[in-house]
Amino acid sequence: MAKITKLLVANRGEIAVRVMKTCKQMGIKTVALFAEDDKELVHAEYADEGIALGEGALSETYLNIEKIIKEAKKLKVDAIHPGYGFLSENTLFAQACEENNIIFVGPRAENIKVMGDKIASKQVVEKLKLPLVPGYHGDNQDEGLLLSEAKKIGFPVLVKASAGGGGKGMRIIESEADFSEGLKQAKSEALKAFSNDKVLIEKYITGPRHIEIQVLSDNHGNHRHLFERECSVQRRYQKVIEETPACHLSQETKDKMGEVAVSLCRGINYLGAGTVEFIVDENENFYFLEMNTRLQVEHPITEEVTGVDLVEWQVRIAQGEELTLPNLVQRGHAIECRICAENPDEGFVPATGVIKRMGDFSLSGARVDTGFKEGNEVGLNYDSMIAKVIVHGATREVALAKMKVALEELSFTGVVTNRNYLYRILNNETFIGGKYTTNFIKEEDLSHPDMSDDEVAQIAAVQLLMGQSVASEIKSQNKSVWQNMGNKRF
Repeated sequence: MAKITKLLVANRGEIAVRVMKTCKQMGIKTVALFAEDDKELVHAEYADEGIALGEGALSETYLNIEKIIKEAKKLKVDAIHPGYGFLSENTLFAQACEENNIIFVGPRAENIKVMGDKIASKQVVEKLKLPLVPGYHGDNQDEGLLLSEAKKIGFPVLVKASAGGGGKGMRIIESEADFSEGLKQAKSEALKAFSNDKVLIEKYITGPRHIEIQVLSDNHGNHRHLFERECSVQRRYQKVIEETPACHLSQETKDKMGEVAVSLCRGINYLGAGTVEFIVDENENFYFLEMNTRLQVEHPITEEVTGVDLVEWQVRIAQGEELTLPNLVQRGHAIECRICAENPDEGFVPATGVIKRMGDFSLSGARVDTGFKEGNEVGLNYDSMIAKVIVHGATREVALAKMKVALEELSFTGVVTNRNYLYRILNNETFIGGKYTTNFIKEEDLSHPDMSDDEVAQIAAVQLLMGQSVASEIKSQNKSVWQNMGNKRF
């Protein structure tokens, strides 16, 4: 068994800090990576040691495998945790760690390779006879053949980039007449984002839900699932709010999904933490969507209802320990809201600024995972998520109430965020009822009315009393000024 004494987190911001906290509790020294524009962020200061990556494109900093491995060896690092995003699902990075006798705190390279390719992963699922959305997952990319397969499946169909994620290279095509243009757009976007324009075609499930199962696997043949997460509140195929347990889903269906997830892990000899994602239709038929071979952004809600520290188990499994979890049950209800520097009322356009005040979560007792502190600048070089707010309650109703209080306590003054938008979702009758689909944001009216001149004047007066200059904000943002007000219900 290889004991880890020093671990490098090959990531930034919130997830880097989150991994470091568990490592420190385990007595493991931590090493941070930081690009020049991140040297003031929390993760750069929180670690025991740091590696300055300098300036430049991502390929020169957080995606520079050669440089990261070289610096890790200089500091005699035992292991590397990739977090999520960046190199977390990069086969070459996992192999580079192995070749340099550094423990990769994640799956085997072959796990990442096969499950990271949407076509290859579906071929594996098909071979294992697990539920799969009807579709074409072959290598032939001739447009005529793809159209023929789409007609066999039946419109509407979903064209998806084989190598990607996050909604890039994805198009819903409603009819044969739209197929050629939709395919061209999907392939072009896929090539730009992933340097690979290969696509697959699936039957588009109308009114679907996005349900995922958290899994853990060790090197001793043990495979466990830690229940489901509801992830159907999405914009541009990216999650906004997640919760567990899932509402209006029978226990029988949940159990079957858990069994399928474990069967997949066993079938590919999986190792570490991962998430098996499913599409569920209105009749509770469920189909494999993809597997993420890493820790998910929304992992904290699983931790809240199970009491299991997923990062701790990632590290313990990487050390060769056996997975020894008791018979788990979901206790209470947990919800996560992603706080993003963006303006939902203007098409989710990213926002920038300097965080002047973050807020106090003493009333709600919320867990806030963030890599920012007051005085940090939020730019456009990275993902727009700046924090995650997680609450736990005995019931869903209690958790919802706690989240509303938490969002009121939140301010992130100085940068426009989606706080107001999240609050509107929490007060939406469909969301409160718990019976929503991935079409929720498209179908519900979550808009905010423009403010009157009197309201703008009142906000300006209050903020001036708080010592803030807001003239330019009011002139350029109008209705978004509410989001910089601090503890204000709206």
